[in-house]
Amino acid sequence: MLKKTDRIFVAGHRGLVGSAIYRRLLADGHLDVVVRTRQELDLMDQHAVYRFLAEQRPTAVILAAAKVGGIHANRTYPADFIGQNLIIQNNLIWGSHLADVDQFQFLGSSCIYPRETAQPIPETALLTGKPEPTNAPYAIAKIAGLTLCDSIQRQFGRNYYTAMPPNVYGDRDNYDLKTSHVLPALIRKFHEALPGSPVTCWGTGSPRREFLHANDVADACVFLLNQERVEGHINVGTGFSVSIRELANTVQSIVGHRGPIEWDTSMPDGFPEKTMDVSRLNALGWHSRISLEQGIRSAYDWFLANANSFAQPT
Repeated sequence: MLKKTDRIFVAGHRGLVGSAIYRRLLADGHLDVVVRTRQELDLMDQHAVYRFLAEQRPTAVILAAAKVGGIHANRTYPADFIGQNLIIQNNLIWGSHLADVDQFQFLGSSCIYPRETAQPIPETALLTGKPEPTNAPYAIAKIAGLTLCDSIQRQFGRNYYTAMPPNVYGDRDNYDLKTSHVLPALIRKFHEALPGSPVTCWGTGSPRREFLHANDVADACVFLLNQERVEGHINVGTGFSVSIRELANTVQSIVGHRGPIEWDTSMPDGFPEKTMDVSRLNALGWHSRISLEQGIRSAYDWFLANANSFAQPT
């Protein structure tokens, strides 16, 4: 369990999940939360990362920094998704071990699980089948980071583990239509089609996805930081999913769009379903708090407040 005076390094504090974790730690009264911008610390520079960790000597490190994106980005930049994430992960996880960091929390992703597996997905499903082809390079990178944390825990006894969230959304999300995930992409598409221009969505609309607000992710991550020990990887989520078609209808209603929705079935669906089995985390005492509709309304409010910063689509 962490003390309020323990030094915690949050890698990726400007991103969707990292910023939520950073805000939550400060709100909880943690007095020594260390952050660095990309200009101050290049996480792909092994020498710089090792030196930083050796000098700072944090009690805990949270790795929320990663190259992330939706299906289009994963298909377009597969080498970037595996290469950059492997470098960042290895630098921070192994560097933390070398610096005698007691606790390391790695943010994984539900996409590491096989494409075809039981639903909801238990932690034991890992490596029981092949990953979804549309994001396999990213998934393999995350599996490598998870395995490195597990291996350090087994060999050296350190409290290194992986928190496994589903699709995350919220403040500071990515609304670039070329690289964003499905929910922020839908928010932007419906907003820019107001009041009633047609909106085209990818795929059939039948896949089911689970969505977790970044503030709930942060709440779960801080909860896990305060456990005596976390073994292996643990699912974080709501335990409930919706179809992409249902999601589109909900976003359309919240945005106030009244036009038709068209489905481009030439585009891939990705996973048929991704719903997390969160019984293990629930048994420890943690449950999500933010409903999907409440979270989407909050995300849309943030989008409206920051809409001028988004480039118009070409």
